[in-house]
Amino acid sequence: MSVHVEKASVEQVSINVPAARVTSKRRKASPGWRIWYNFKQNKRGFYCLWIFSVLFILSLGAEFWSNDKPVLVVYEDSYYFPIFKAYPETVFGGDFETETDFSDPYMIEILTTNGNRIITALNPHSYDSINLETDTPNPAPPSAENLLGTDDRGRDVLARLIYGFRISVIFAFVLMIIGTVIGIIAGALQGYLGGRFDLFAQRAIEVWSSMPELYLLIIFASIFQPSILLLIILLSLFGWMGLADYVRAEFLRGRNMDFIKAARATGVSNRAIIFSHLLPNSLTPVITFLPFRISGAILALTSLDFLGLGVPPDTPSLGELLAQGKGNIDAWWLSISTFLVLVGTLVLLIFIGEAVREATDPRRN
Repeated sequence: MSVHVEKASVEQVSINVPAARVTSKRRKASPGWRIWYNFKQNKRGFYCLWIFSVLFILSLGAEFWSNDKPVLVVYEDSYYFPIFKAYPETVFGGDFETETDFSDPYMIEILTTNGNRIITALNPHSYDSINLETDTPNPAPPSAENLLGTDDRGRDVLARLIYGFRISVIFAFVLMIIGTVIGIIAGALQGYLGGRFDLFAQRAIEVWSSMPELYLLIIFASIFQPSILLLIILLSLFGWMGLADYVRAEFLRGRNMDFIKAARATGVSNRAIIFSHLLPNSLTPVITFLPFRISGAILALTSLDFLGLGVPPDTPSLGELLAQGKGNIDAWWLSISTFLVLVGTLVLLIFIGEAVREATDPRRN
C-alpha cells in the first residue's frame, strides 16, 4: 500500500511540473543558452556589455544629442524637423532662399516669439560646426558654450568625440564581420579538405601575411583619395588570416571524429557536414575573439587617423583629435578627452572579451 502511495505521489508531482520549468530545462541543455548563462555570471563583463551597448545605441542617434540644427521647430502651429530636411529662410519668414542659419540672432528672434518654439539638441554643436564667437583663439579651452573646448578650427570637441566614437565602432563592426566571414570560409575549407589544398593554401597565406601592410596603406593613400570604404577593403585583405588558423585547427581536429565518419558513411553531403556538424562545433574561438577583434579594429583606425592615413580630414575621428593634441601641447583638453574615450571603449571591450572567453570555456559547458 505504501509503495502504491509513493508511485502516486511521484506521478502527481510529475503532472504538476509547470511547462515553463520543462522549457527552461530544455533551454539550459542548448550550448547557446549555457554560454549566455555563464556570461551573465561574470558581472563585470555583463555590465560592461550593457554600458557599451547603451553608449553605442545613443551614438547612433548622435544627431539628436549633438547638432547645430534644432531637433524640432514649431512655427505658426506647424512642425518642422531641420535635422532631417533643410528649410530655406522664407519658410520661417526670412528674406533669403538659402538654408536657414539657426544660429542667426534674427532667425532666433523670429522662431522664439509669437508662440513659436525651438527645441535644440542637448549639445548645440555638430561635428563640423565652427564657433566664431569665442573670445580666445582656437583651440579654445572648455567653457559653458563648448563643454570640452574646441579644436584648432573652432569645432566642438564633444560633438567630434560623439560622432567619432560612432564611426569607430561601426567601422570596427563592419571590419569584424568581413574578416570573420572570410576567416571562417578559408579556415573551414583548409581544415575539411586538407591534403594538397591545405598545403598550398597555407603557403599562400604565409606569403600574403608577409606583405608590409603599413607600406601598402601608405601607397594606396597616395594614389587614391582617403575614404572609409578604402580602409575597410585594405584592412579586410589582412584581417582574416589569424582567425582562419583557429578555424582550420578546429576543422582538422573535428573531421576525424566518429560522428563525422558516421555522417560520411550514411551519405551526408560535404556541405551539410561542414555547416551542420563541424562549423557549430568550431565557433568557440570565433566567438571568443570577436570583442578583441572589435577593439583591434578601433585601435587600427585610430592609429591610421593619427598618422594621417585614415578617413578624410573633415570626418570626425578619435585619431585626428589625438594628432591635434600632439600638435597643440597647451590644448590639454584635446588629448585627455580623446584618451579617456578611447581607453574607456577599449577597456569595456576587453572586459567583455574576458567574460566571453570564460563563458565559452569547454570546462564550464
